[in-house]
Amino acid sequence: MFVQKPLFNSFFHGGFECSTHRRIDGKRLDVIKDTAHDKHALEDYLALISHGINTARDGIRWHLIETFPGYYDWSSFLPMLRAARESKMQVIWDICHYGWPDDIDIWKPEFVHRFTNFAVAVAKLIKSETDEIPFYSPVNEISFWSWAGGEVGYLNPHVQGRGFELKQQLVCATISAIEAIRQIDSRARFIQAEPLINIVSPSLEKKAEAAMHNEAQYQVWDMLSGNICPGLGGRKDLLDIIGVNYYSDNQWYLSGPKIHWTHPEHEPLANLLNKVFRRYNHPVFISETGIEGDLRPQWIRYICDEVRSANLQGVAIEGVCLYPVTDYPGWDDERHCPTGLLGIADQYGERIPHTLLAEEIKQQKNMFELHQSFVKF
Repeated sequence: MFVQKPLFNSFFHGGFECSTHRRIDGKRLDVIKDTAHDKHALEDYLALISHGINTARDGIRWHLIETFPGYYDWSSFLPMLRAARESKMQVIWDICHYGWPDDIDIWKPEFVHRFTNFAVAVAKLIKSETDEIPFYSPVNEISFWSWAGGEVGYLNPHVQGRGFELKQQLVCATISAIEAIRQIDSRARFIQAEPLINIVSPSLEKKAEAAMHNEAQYQVWDMLSGNICPGLGGRKDLLDIIGVNYYSDNQWYLSGPKIHWTHPEHEPLANLLNKVFRRYNHPVFISETGIEGDLRPQWIRYICDEVRSANLQGVAIEGVCLYPVTDYPGWDDERHCPTGLLGIADQYGERIPHTLLAEEIKQQKNMFELHQSFVKF
C-alpha cells in the first residue's frame, strides 16, 4: 500500500476457499461449489467491492476442467472469470489448490507436463477474455502440501516419508508453469504463497532442532530462486511476489502446544515479515489470514498493527488477504466454520456480513490511510 505503484487494486483482499483435494476417505472436496461461490461469483465480488475490497484470491478447478488428457471444459471457470471482468474485481487465480485430475500420477514426470499444459491453456483463455495484467498462484502452499500429503499422509497423495520429494516435484511444476505462461503473456505476475511459521525450543538442548525447522520454511522460495537444489531449474527471476499465509496457530513449541499471539514467547509478526523481506528483497503480502468466531475483529486488528510495525522497520507490505472471506464447511467434518467477512449464501446469493469485522476493516482502512502520510519508502 505504501509504494508509488501498488501491485494490487486494494490493500485488503478477499480469498475464496478453493481446495479440491481428496480426503483420506476418498471424497474429493470442492469448496467453491460447497460455498455456492460457483453460482454467485458476481454477487460475491460485488459484495467485497461494497466493503472496499477490490482484489481477490480465487481458484481454478483443474479436476473439473481437464476431464480427459488434453481436453479442457471451461464451463466451471468461464462464468467466474467473466464475473470478475464484469465487476472489475482483480483476481489472483490459484491454478492448483491441492487437487489434480484422478488419471495423473503426481510422482511421475507426466504431472509436470500435464500441469504445464493446463497452465498454458489457462493463460491463453484469460488473455483472450481480459486485457488486465494477470496474477497467478501456480501451486498453492507447497510447503504445507508436501508435509501434509507427502510426510504425514493427511492430504492427497496420502503417503508418509516422501515430503521433500513431493516438494521438489511441486516446485518443478511451478517453475515449468511460470516459464510457459511467460511465453503466453510476459506481463503475468506470480505469487508463491507459503506458511510463515515460528517454532520455539522448550530447552537449550533443542534450540538447534527448532532453528532447523524454522529454516525449512524458506525451502520453496529458495528452490524457486535457485538458492538451493539448483538442479530443479530455479532462477532469481522465477521468484516474483512472496505471499505469507499466517494464522493464529502458526507459532508453537517444538513437539508441543501452540503459542497464543498474546504470549510473551510469541514472536511479533512484524519481525517475521521483516526476516522474509530482508532475505529476498521481493514484494511481500499476507496472502492468507483469519480466525474463527468472535475473535475475527481482534485478529485482524492484531495483523494490521503488526503490518504497521513492519512498515516502521522499513518493510513494505503490499496487502492483507482475509482467508477464507466467506464461511465454509470444514474439510474433515463439513461443520460450519464461521471465519468470513461474509456468511453462507442464500438462494439469491446474498451473504450476511459479519458486522464487527466489517467495521474493523473500515476502521483499519482509515488508519492505513493516515499511516501512509508519514511512512515513506
